[in-house]
Amino acid sequence: MFERKRVFILVKTYPTISEKYSELVCTAGVLENGEWVRLYPIPFRLLNNSQKFPKYNWIDVDIERNTSDFRVESYRPDLDSIYVEPELPKIKGKVDWEKRREIVFNGQPIYTDLQSLIDEAKRDKKSLAIFKPSKVKRLLVEKVSDQWDKEKLAGLKRQAAQMNMFKTPEELEEDFKVVKKVPYRFRYEFEDDQGKNATVMIEDWEIGMLYWNCLCRHKNDQQAAIEDVRKKYYDEYMQKDLYFFMGTSKQYHNVSPNPFLIIGVFPLPKEMDNKQISFL
Repeated sequence: MFERKRVFILVKTYPTISEKYSELVCTAGVLENGEWVRLYPIPFRLLNNSQKFPKYNWIDVDIERNTSDFRVESYRPDLDSIYVEPELPKIKGKVDWEKRREIVFNGQPIYTDLQSLIDEAKRDKKSLAIFKPSKVKRLLVEKVSDQWDKEKLAGLKRQAAQMNMFKTPEELEEDFKVVKKVPYRFRYEFEDDQGKNATVMIEDWEIGMLYWNCLCRHKNDQQAAIEDVRKKYYDEYMQKDLYFFMGTSKQYHNVSPNPFLIIGVFPLPKEMDNKQISFL
């Protein structure tokens, strides 16, 4: 049964392609009571423009528990029901980080011990959390393929043709355009408060789009684009009070020693008062 909920969007991962659902964006946020929810599936590119919500924005949406997903925070949204509320007011034209902080940390425990978070995920099927690293050592960048899987692309094209029999070839071609695959993998190497070292992939939408914007600005100079990403995600964010939004994938939740990915970052200004945060 669907229920109307108000969700503050915290996570939008870089799109992946799926034969079943076209392009998919892992989307998650918190309810007004602070509880996490994952909204899936959302083929973000196919939403109406008025429904394409940004991060750090409230949306109203009808959701029901996704019974095909054992992870406790997973819900299925009624895409037609999505209403995007006006953005949060700014202070003198700048982001109100205090308001964001108030919404994000509303009753949320902040994990500092990675193994305790992993243990809880295995035991209770918890799959979304806020994590505070004790030390971020470096941003790792690895070259990967710039092409999507050919079989998935073929399946996606067949799906587009079957679902759009009455469209012109030009309209079909526009529908079939897929997001470009980022040819690099970005990961943070960090320590938790137990001194345990970990290297975890970053799947944030923003890091992918930052790469493409930097590549355009540097006229396709990939190394220059990577250096700009490093300046943002390491040099700049190391001057912030940095938190990770962590999430597991359904496929690896029960089998991977560490099923968590960094699906978003939350770089608070350091001068903010975080005394009321509950660390675990």
